[in-house]
Amino acid sequence: MNEALNVHRLHFAFTITFHYIFPQLTMGLALLLVYLKTKALRTGDEHYNRSARFWARIFGINFALGVVTGIPMEFQFGTNWAAFSKAAGGVIGQTLAMEGVFSFFLESSFLGLFLFGEKKLGRVGHWWAAFLVWLGSWLSGFLIVATDAWMQHPTGYRLGANGEFELESFWALLLNKWALWQYAHTMLGAVQTGCFVMAAIGAYYLLSGVHVEQGKLFVRTAVIVGVIAACMQLSPTGDKQGLMISRYQKPTLAAMEGLFETQEGAPLAILGQPDVKNQRLDNPIVVPDALSFLTYRVWSAKVDGLDSFPRSDWPDNIELLYFSYHIMVGLGTVFIAILVIAAWKLFRGTLYGSKIMLWMLMLALPFPFIANTAGWVTAEVGRQPWLIYGLMRTSAGVSPLVSAGSAWFTLIGFLGMYMVLGILFLYLVYREIDRGPAPGHAEVASAA
Repeated sequence: MNEALNVHRLHFAFTITFHYIFPQLTMGLALLLVYLKTKALRTGDEHYNRSARFWARIFGINFALGVVTGIPMEFQFGTNWAAFSKAAGGVIGQTLAMEGVFSFFLESSFLGLFLFGEKKLGRVGHWWAAFLVWLGSWLSGFLIVATDAWMQHPTGYRLGANGEFELESFWALLLNKWALWQYAHTMLGAVQTGCFVMAAIGAYYLLSGVHVEQGKLFVRTAVIVGVIAACMQLSPTGDKQGLMISRYQKPTLAAMEGLFETQEGAPLAILGQPDVKNQRLDNPIVVPDALSFLTYRVWSAKVDGLDSFPRSDWPDNIELLYFSYHIMVGLGTVFIAILVIAAWKLFRGTLYGSKIMLWMLMLALPFPFIANTAGWVTAEVGRQPWLIYGLMRTSAGVSPLVSAGSAWFTLIGFLGMYMVLGILFLYLVYREIDRGPAPGHAEVASAA
Protein backbone atom coordinates (compact mmCIF):
# COMPACT_ATOMS: atom_id res chain seq x y z
CA MET A 1 0.00 0.00 0.00
CA ASN A 2 2.87 2.39 0.76
CA GLU A 3 4.27 1.88 -2.73
CA ALA A 4 0.87 2.55 -4.32
CA LEU A 5 0.40 5.63 -2.10
CA ASN A 6 3.73 7.09 -3.21
CA VAL A 7 2.92 6.53 -6.89
CA HIS A 8 -0.54 8.09 -6.51
CA ARG A 9 1.03 11.12 -4.85
CA LEU A 10 3.65 11.40 -7.58
CA HIS A 11 0.97 11.03 -10.23
CA PHE A 12 -1.16 13.87 -8.88
CA ALA A 13 1.90 16.03 -8.19
CA PHE A 14 3.02 15.72 -11.81
CA THR A 15 -0.36 16.41 -13.38
CA ILE A 16 -1.16 19.39 -11.18
CA THR A 17 2.33 20.89 -11.50
CA PHE A 18 2.21 20.69 -15.29
CA HIS A 19 -1.36 21.99 -15.36
CA TYR A 20 -0.58 25.01 -13.20
CA ILE A 21 1.86 26.32 -15.79
CA PHE A 22 -1.19 27.50 -17.71
CA PRO A 23 -3.73 28.88 -15.18
CA GLN A 24 -1.18 31.14 -13.53
CA LEU A 25 -0.45 32.80 -16.87
CA THR A 26 -4.15 32.88 -17.78
CA MET A 27 -5.12 34.62 -14.54
CA GLY A 28 -2.22 37.05 -14.80
CA LEU A 29 -2.90 37.96 -18.42
CA ALA A 30 -6.64 38.35 -17.75
CA LEU A 31 -5.95 41.34 -15.48
CA LEU A 32 -3.47 42.80 -17.96
CA LEU A 33 -6.01 42.49 -20.79
CA VAL A 34 -8.50 44.53 -18.74
CA TYR A 35 -5.76 47.10 -18.12
CA LEU A 36 -4.96 47.36 -21.85
CA LYS A 37 -8.62 47.59 -22.86
CA THR A 38 -9.27 50.22 -20.18
CA LYS A 39 -6.39 52.33 -21.49
CA ALA A 40 -7.67 51.88 -25.06
CA LEU A 41 -11.17 52.95 -24.03
CA ARG A 42 -9.95 56.02 -22.14
CA THR A 43 -7.28 57.24 -24.57
CA GLY A 44 -8.52 56.00 -27.95
CA ASP A 45 -4.92 54.93 -28.69
CA GLU A 46 -4.99 52.02 -31.15
CA HIS A 47 -1.68 50.70 -29.81
CA TYR A 48 -3.52 49.46 -26.73
CA ASN A 49 -6.15 47.65 -28.81
CA ARG A 50 -3.47 46.09 -31.02
CA SER A 51 -1.60 44.93 -27.95
CA ALA A 52 -4.78 43.51 -26.40
CA ARG A 53 -5.48 41.50 -29.57
CA PHE A 54 -1.95 40.08 -29.51
CA TRP A 55 -2.20 39.02 -25.86
CA ALA A 56 -5.69 37.65 -26.41
CA ARG A 57 -4.20 35.17 -28.88
CA ILE A 58 -1.57 34.11 -26.34
CA PHE A 59 -4.32 33.90 -23.72
CA GLY A 60 -6.45 31.69 -25.97
CA ILE A 61 -3.64 29.20 -26.58
CA ASN A 62 -2.83 29.11 -22.89
CA PHE A 63 -6.50 28.71 -21.93
CA ALA A 64 -6.93 25.74 -24.27
CA LEU A 65 -3.92 23.93 -22.82
CA GLY A 66 -5.12 24.70 -19.31
CA VAL A 67 -8.49 23.09 -20.02
CA VAL A 68 -6.95 19.99 -21.58
CA THR A 69 -4.55 19.43 -18.69
CA GLY A 70 -7.04 20.40 -15.97
CA ILE A 71 -9.86 17.98 -16.76
CA PRO A 72 -7.87 14.80 -15.87
CA MET A 73 -7.18 16.10 -12.37
CA GLU A 74 -10.83 16.06 -11.37
CA PHE A 75 -11.09 12.47 -12.58
CA GLN A 76 -8.07 11.60 -10.43
CA PHE A 77 -10.10 12.37 -7.32
CA GLY A 78 -12.19 9.33 -8.20
CA THR A 79 -9.53 7.08 -9.69
CA ASN A 80 -6.53 7.69 -7.43
CA TRP A 81 -8.14 9.18 -4.31
CA ALA A 82 -11.50 7.42 -4.05
CA ALA A 83 -11.46 7.10 -0.25
CA PHE A 84 -10.84 10.83 0.09
CA SER A 85 -13.57 11.67 -2.44
CA LYS A 86 -16.05 9.45 -0.61
CA ALA A 87 -15.23 11.05 2.74
CA ALA A 88 -14.95 14.70 1.67
CA GLY A 89 -17.04 14.88 -1.50
CA GLY A 90 -19.96 16.41 0.38
CA VAL A 91 -17.80 19.47 1.09
CA ILE A 92 -15.30 19.92 -1.74
CA GLY A 93 -17.87 18.84 -4.32
CA GLN A 94 -19.61 22.18 -3.76
CA THR A 95 -16.69 24.39 -4.77
CA LEU A 96 -15.42 22.11 -7.53
CA ALA A 97 -18.87 21.95 -9.12
CA MET A 98 -19.28 25.72 -8.88
CA GLU A 99 -15.89 26.20 -10.52
CA GLY A 100 -16.96 24.12 -13.50
CA VAL A 101 -20.56 25.29 -13.85
CA PHE A 102 -20.15 29.00 -13.13
CA SER A 103 -16.65 30.38 -13.50
CA PHE A 104 -15.38 28.13 -16.29
CA PHE A 105 -18.42 28.76 -18.48
CA LEU A 106 -18.30 32.48 -17.72
CA GLU A 107 -14.65 32.68 -18.72
CA SER A 108 -14.90 30.46 -21.80
CA SER A 109 -18.10 32.06 -23.15
CA PHE A 110 -16.82 35.61 -22.97
CA LEU A 111 -13.37 34.58 -24.18
CA GLY A 112 -15.04 33.53 -27.43
CA LEU A 113 -16.75 36.91 -27.66
CA PHE A 114 -13.51 38.71 -26.83
CA LEU A 115 -11.52 36.83 -29.47
CA PHE A 116 -14.05 36.92 -32.31
CA GLY A 117 -16.65 39.58 -31.55
CA GLU A 118 -14.77 42.87 -31.32
CA LYS A 119 -16.45 44.47 -34.33
CA LYS A 120 -19.93 43.34 -33.29
CA LEU A 121 -19.52 44.32 -29.64
CA GLY A 122 -18.04 47.76 -30.17
CA ARG A 123 -15.48 49.46 -27.95
CA VAL A 124 -17.50 49.37 -24.72
CA GLY A 125 -18.90 45.88 -25.29
CA HIS A 126 -15.44 44.54 -26.01
CA TRP A 127 -14.20 46.04 -22.73
CA TRP A 128 -17.01 44.25 -20.89
CA ALA A 129 -16.03 40.98 -22.58
CA ALA A 130 -12.46 41.42 -21.30
CA PHE A 131 -13.74 42.25 -17.83
CA LEU A 132 -15.94 39.14 -17.68
CA VAL A 133 -13.09 36.93 -18.90
CA TRP A 134 -11.03 38.32 -16.02
CA LEU A 135 -13.89 37.82 -13.57
CA GLY A 136 -14.41 34.23 -14.68
CA SER A 137 -10.74 33.33 -14.45
CA TRP A 138 -10.30 34.89 -11.02
CA LEU A 139 -13.55 33.37 -9.73
CA SER A 140 -12.28 29.99 -10.92
CA GLY A 141 -9.05 30.58 -9.04
CA PHE A 142 -10.94 31.47 -5.87
CA LEU A 143 -13.10 28.34 -5.90
CA ILE A 144 -10.07 26.09 -6.43
CA VAL A 145 -8.13 27.86 -3.67
CA ALA A 146 -11.17 27.61 -1.36
CA THR A 147 -11.18 23.85 -1.95
CA ASP A 148 -7.51 23.56 -1.08
CA ALA A 149 -7.88 25.92 1.89
CA TRP A 150 -10.54 23.65 3.39
CA MET A 151 -8.00 20.82 3.28
CA GLN A 152 -5.44 23.11 4.94
CA HIS A 153 -7.80 24.54 7.57
CA PRO A 154 -11.17 22.74 7.55
CA THR A 155 -14.18 24.85 8.55
CA GLY A 156 -17.96 24.70 8.10
CA TYR A 157 -18.27 20.90 8.22
CA ARG A 158 -19.83 18.24 10.41
CA LEU A 159 -19.37 14.49 10.63
CA GLY A 160 -22.16 12.42 9.14
CA ALA A 161 -23.56 9.15 10.47
CA ASN A 162 -21.05 7.12 8.45
CA GLY A 163 -18.06 9.24 9.39
CA GLU A 164 -18.13 11.26 6.18
CA PHE A 165 -17.71 15.01 6.13
CA GLU A 166 -20.85 17.00 5.39
CA LEU A 167 -21.18 20.69 4.63
CA GLU A 168 -22.68 22.52 7.58
CA SER A 169 -22.05 26.14 6.51
CA PHE A 170 -21.58 27.12 2.89
CA TRP A 171 -20.35 30.59 3.86
CA ALA A 172 -17.85 29.20 6.36
CA LEU A 173 -16.40 27.19 3.48
CA LEU A 174 -16.17 30.15 1.10
CA LEU A 175 -15.10 32.75 3.67
CA ASN A 176 -12.52 30.54 5.36
CA LYS A 177 -9.88 33.05 6.49
CA TRP A 178 -7.16 30.71 5.27
CA ALA A 179 -8.75 30.80 1.81
CA LEU A 180 -8.92 34.59 1.68
CA TRP A 181 -5.20 35.14 2.33
CA GLN A 182 -4.14 32.15 0.26
CA TYR A 183 -6.25 33.40 -2.64
CA ALA A 184 -4.77 36.90 -2.51
CA HIS A 185 -1.26 35.46 -2.36
CA THR A 186 -1.96 33.08 -5.25
CA MET A 187 -3.48 35.73 -7.50
CA LEU A 188 -0.58 38.12 -6.97
CA GLY A 189 1.77 35.31 -7.94
CA ALA A 190 -0.24 34.81 -11.14
CA VAL A 191 -0.14 38.54 -11.89
CA GLN A 192 3.64 38.50 -11.55
CA THR A 193 3.83 35.60 -14.00
CA GLY A 194 1.74 37.54 -16.51
CA CYS A 195 3.84 40.67 -15.99
CA PHE A 196 7.18 38.93 -16.43
CA VAL A 197 5.97 37.13 -19.56
CA MET A 198 4.71 40.42 -21.01
CA ALA A 199 7.91 42.24 -20.01
CA ALA A 200 10.08 39.47 -21.48
CA ILE A 201 8.37 39.59 -24.87
CA GLY A 202 8.42 43.38 -24.86
CA ALA A 203 12.13 43.36 -24.01
CA TYR A 204 12.73 40.83 -26.80
CA TYR A 205 11.05 43.14 -29.33
CA LEU A 206 13.06 46.14 -28.14
CA LEU A 207 16.35 44.26 -28.25
CA SER A 208 15.48 42.86 -31.68
CA GLY A 209 14.37 46.24 -33.02
CA VAL A 210 10.93 45.05 -34.19
CA HIS A 211 7.45 46.07 -33.02
CA VAL A 212 9.19 48.76 -31.00
CA GLU A 213 6.10 50.74 -29.96
CA GLN A 214 4.33 47.61 -28.77
CA GLY A 215 7.52 46.46 -27.07
CA LYS A 216 7.67 49.70 -25.08
CA LEU A 217 4.01 49.39 -24.16
CA PHE A 218 4.47 45.77 -23.02
CA VAL A 219 7.46 46.63 -20.84
CA ARG A 220 5.83 49.73 -19.37
CA THR A 221 2.56 47.94 -18.55
CA ALA A 222 4.31 44.93 -17.05
CA VAL A 223 6.65 46.96 -14.88
CA ILE A 224 3.91 49.25 -13.52
CA VAL A 225 1.55 46.42 -12.64
CA GLY A 226 4.31 44.01 -11.68
CA VAL A 227 6.06 46.19 -9.11
CA ILE A 228 2.78 46.70 -7.25
CA ALA A 229 2.00 42.97 -7.30
CA ALA A 230 5.52 42.00 -6.18
CA CYS A 231 5.47 44.31 -3.17
CA MET A 232 1.97 43.18 -2.15
CA GLN A 233 3.10 39.57 -2.53
CA LEU A 234 5.56 40.18 0.30
CA SER A 235 3.20 42.23 2.46
CA PRO A 236 0.46 41.96 3.39
CA THR A 237 -0.41 38.65 1.70
CA GLY A 238 2.83 36.72 2.27
CA ASP A 239 3.08 37.93 5.84
CA LYS A 240 -0.54 37.09 6.65
CA GLN A 241 -0.28 33.64 5.04
CA GLY A 242 2.80 33.00 7.16
CA LEU A 243 0.90 34.01 10.28
CA MET A 244 -1.86 31.56 9.39
CA ILE A 245 0.70 28.75 9.15
CA SER A 246 2.31 29.77 12.45
CA ARG A 247 -1.09 29.61 14.15
CA TYR A 248 -2.65 26.49 12.65
CA GLN A 249 0.25 24.41 11.28
CA LYS A 250 3.11 24.84 13.74
CA PRO A 251 5.06 21.71 12.62
CA THR A 252 4.93 23.04 9.06
CA LEU A 253 6.41 26.39 10.11
CA ALA A 254 9.24 24.68 12.00
CA ALA A 255 10.07 22.47 9.00
CA MET A 256 9.91 25.38 6.54
CA GLU A 257 12.47 27.26 8.64
CA GLY A 258 14.63 24.26 9.51
CA LEU A 259 13.93 24.89 13.21
CA PHE A 260 14.50 21.57 14.96
CA GLU A 261 14.69 22.91 18.52
CA THR A 262 12.23 25.19 20.30
CA GLN A 263 13.87 28.55 20.91
CA GLU A 264 13.20 31.93 22.41
CA GLY A 265 14.42 34.59 20.01
CA ALA A 266 14.38 32.08 17.13
CA PRO A 267 16.56 32.99 14.14
CA LEU A 268 15.37 33.27 10.54
CA ALA A 269 17.29 30.91 8.25
CA ILE A 270 18.44 32.58 5.02
CA LEU A 271 20.53 29.62 3.84
CA GLY A 272 21.43 26.19 5.15
CA GLN A 273 20.82 22.50 4.58
CA PRO A 274 18.46 20.58 6.89
CA ASP A 275 19.98 17.41 8.34
CA VAL A 276 16.86 15.59 9.52
CA LYS A 277 18.74 12.56 10.83
CA ASN A 278 20.81 14.67 13.22
CA GLN A 279 18.08 17.29 13.62
CA ARG A 280 20.15 20.33 12.76
CA LEU A 281 20.66 22.92 10.03
CA ASP A 282 24.07 22.62 8.37
CA ASN A 283 26.06 25.69 7.26
CA PRO A 284 23.35 28.12 8.41
CA ILE A 285 23.20 31.79 7.57
CA VAL A 286 20.61 33.27 9.89
CA VAL A 287 19.16 36.58 11.04
CA PRO A 288 19.05 36.42 14.88
CA ASP A 289 15.61 36.71 16.53
CA ALA A 290 13.94 37.52 13.20
CA LEU A 291 11.68 34.44 13.07
CA SER A 292 10.28 35.23 16.51
CA PHE A 293 9.51 38.78 15.43
CA LEU A 294 7.92 37.80 12.11
CA THR A 295 5.82 35.12 13.81
CA TYR A 296 4.73 36.84 17.01
CA ARG A 297 5.90 40.46 16.56
CA VAL A 298 8.13 40.05 19.63
CA TRP A 299 11.89 39.60 19.19
CA SER A 300 12.24 37.27 22.17
CA ALA A 301 9.10 35.17 21.60
CA LYS A 302 9.32 31.40 21.85
CA VAL A 303 8.86 29.55 18.55
CA ASP A 304 8.08 25.84 18.68
CA GLY A 305 10.62 23.67 16.89
CA LEU A 306 10.02 20.20 15.53
CA ASP A 307 11.08 18.74 18.88
CA SER A 308 7.78 20.03 20.33
CA PHE A 309 5.72 17.67 18.16
CA PRO A 310 5.57 13.88 17.74
CA ARG A 311 7.45 12.54 14.73
CA SER A 312 4.18 11.24 13.30
CA ASP A 313 3.02 14.86 12.85
CA TRP A 314 6.18 16.10 11.13
CA PRO A 315 5.93 16.85 7.39
CA ASP A 316 7.16 13.70 5.70
CA ASN A 317 9.63 15.41 3.36
CA ILE A 318 11.24 18.17 5.37
CA GLU A 319 14.10 18.71 2.92
CA LEU A 320 11.76 19.30 -0.03
CA LEU A 321 9.55 21.57 2.06
CA TYR A 322 12.51 23.61 3.34
CA PHE A 323 14.07 24.14 -0.09
CA SER A 324 10.82 24.85 -1.93
CA TYR A 325 9.92 27.48 0.66
CA HIS A 326 13.32 29.16 0.40
CA ILE A 327 13.22 29.07 -3.41
CA MET A 328 9.81 30.78 -3.33
CA VAL A 329 10.93 33.47 -0.90
CA GLY A 330 14.30 33.97 -2.58
CA LEU A 331 12.82 34.40 -6.04
CA GLY A 332 10.10 36.68 -4.68
CA THR A 333 12.81 38.92 -3.23
CA VAL A 334 14.66 38.93 -6.56
CA PHE A 335 11.43 39.89 -8.37
CA ILE A 336 10.95 42.89 -6.09
CA ALA A 337 14.53 44.01 -6.74
CA ILE A 338 14.25 43.64 -10.54
CA LEU A 339 10.90 45.40 -10.79
CA VAL A 340 11.79 48.23 -8.42
CA ILE A 341 14.96 48.96 -10.45
CA ALA A 342 12.99 48.71 -13.70
CA ALA A 343 10.30 51.04 -12.34
CA TRP A 344 12.97 53.57 -11.32
CA LYS A 345 14.51 53.46 -14.79
CA LEU A 346 11.05 53.79 -16.34
CA PHE A 347 10.38 56.86 -14.19
CA ARG A 348 13.68 58.38 -15.28
CA GLY A 349 13.06 57.54 -18.95
CA THR A 350 16.11 55.27 -19.34
CA LEU A 351 14.53 51.80 -19.24
CA TYR A 352 13.98 51.29 -22.97
CA GLY A 353 17.61 52.07 -23.73
CA SER A 354 19.09 49.93 -20.94
CA LYS A 355 20.16 46.71 -22.61
CA ILE A 356 21.23 45.17 -19.31
CA MET A 357 17.81 45.77 -17.79
CA LEU A 358 16.00 44.54 -20.90
CA TRP A 359 18.12 41.38 -20.94
CA MET A 360 17.35 40.90 -17.26
CA LEU A 361 13.61 41.20 -17.87
CA MET A 362 13.77 38.82 -20.81
CA LEU A 363 15.84 36.15 -19.06
CA ALA A 364 13.64 36.33 -15.96
CA LEU A 365 10.70 34.82 -17.89
CA PRO A 366 10.82 31.23 -16.49
CA PHE A 367 11.41 32.17 -12.87
CA PRO A 368 7.85 33.22 -11.87
CA PHE A 369 6.69 29.77 -13.01
CA ILE A 370 9.35 28.22 -10.78
CA ALA A 371 8.43 30.48 -7.85
CA ASN A 372 4.70 29.71 -8.12
CA THR A 373 5.40 25.99 -8.38
CA ALA A 374 7.67 26.18 -5.33
CA GLY A 375 4.91 28.01 -3.47
CA TRP A 376 2.39 25.28 -4.15
CA VAL A 377 4.92 22.59 -3.23
CA THR A 378 5.42 24.43 0.07
CA ALA A 379 1.67 24.49 0.71
CA GLU A 380 0.97 20.87 -0.19
CA VAL A 381 4.09 19.18 1.19
CA GLY A 382 3.74 21.33 4.29
CA ARG A 383 0.24 19.94 4.91
CA GLN A 384 1.54 16.39 5.02
CA PRO A 385 1.08 13.86 6.54
CA TRP A 386 -2.51 15.12 6.48
CA LEU A 387 -4.81 15.09 3.47
CA ILE A 388 -7.35 17.10 5.48
CA TYR A 389 -5.30 18.79 8.17
CA GLY A 390 -5.91 17.23 11.58
CA LEU A 391 -8.78 15.06 10.29
CA MET A 392 -7.63 12.62 7.61
CA ARG A 393 -4.19 11.20 6.97
CA THR A 394 -2.94 11.08 3.39
CA SER A 395 -2.53 7.31 3.63
CA ALA A 396 -6.26 6.98 4.40
CA GLY A 397 -7.42 8.81 1.27
CA VAL A 398 -5.89 6.69 -1.47
CA SER A 399 -7.94 4.36 -3.70
CA PRO A 400 -7.60 0.90 -2.12
CA LEU A 401 -8.19 -1.08 -5.32
CA VAL A 402 -5.81 0.77 -7.68
CA SER A 403 -2.40 -0.89 -7.64
CA ALA A 404 0.98 0.79 -7.96
CA GLY A 405 1.39 -0.84 -11.39
CA SER A 406 -1.84 0.68 -12.67
CA ALA A 407 -0.84 4.09 -11.33
CA TRP A 408 2.60 3.82 -12.98
CA PHE A 409 0.96 2.85 -16.30
CA THR A 410 -1.22 5.97 -16.39
CA LEU A 411 1.58 8.21 -15.09
CA ILE A 412 3.90 7.12 -17.90
CA GLY A 413 1.07 7.74 -20.36
CA PHE A 414 0.54 11.24 -18.99
CA LEU A 415 4.27 11.94 -19.22
CA GLY A 416 4.21 11.14 -22.93
CA MET A 417 1.02 13.05 -23.71
CA TYR A 418 2.04 16.12 -21.73
CA MET A 419 5.43 16.23 -23.41
CA VAL A 420 3.65 16.43 -26.77
CA LEU A 421 1.29 19.10 -25.43
CA GLY A 422 4.21 21.09 -24.04
CA ILE A 423 6.01 21.08 -27.39
CA LEU A 424 2.79 22.08 -29.16
CA PHE A 425 2.26 24.95 -26.70
CA LEU A 426 5.78 26.29 -27.17
CA TYR A 427 5.45 26.10 -30.95
CA LEU A 428 2.10 27.93 -31.02
CA VAL A 429 3.31 30.66 -28.67
CA TYR A 430 6.57 31.04 -30.62
CA ARG A 431 4.56 31.44 -33.83
CA GLU A 432 2.46 34.21 -32.27
CA ILE A 433 5.53 36.01 -30.93
CA ASP A 434 7.20 35.78 -34.33
CA ARG A 435 4.03 37.05 -35.99
CA GLY A 436 3.91 39.95 -33.55
CA PRO A 437 1.16 42.31 -32.42
CA ALA A 438 0.85 44.02 -35.79
CA PRO A 439 1.15 41.41 -38.59
CA GLY A 440 2.59 42.91 -41.71
CA HIS A 441 3.35 46.21 -40.00
CA ALA A 442 6.46 45.47 -37.98
CA GLU A 443 7.94 48.65 -36.67
CA VAL A 444 11.68 48.53 -37.17
CA ALA A 445 13.76 50.66 -34.87
CA SER A 446 15.67 53.51 -36.41
CA ALA A 447 19.43 53.60 -36.26
CA ALA A 448 19.17 56.12 -33.45
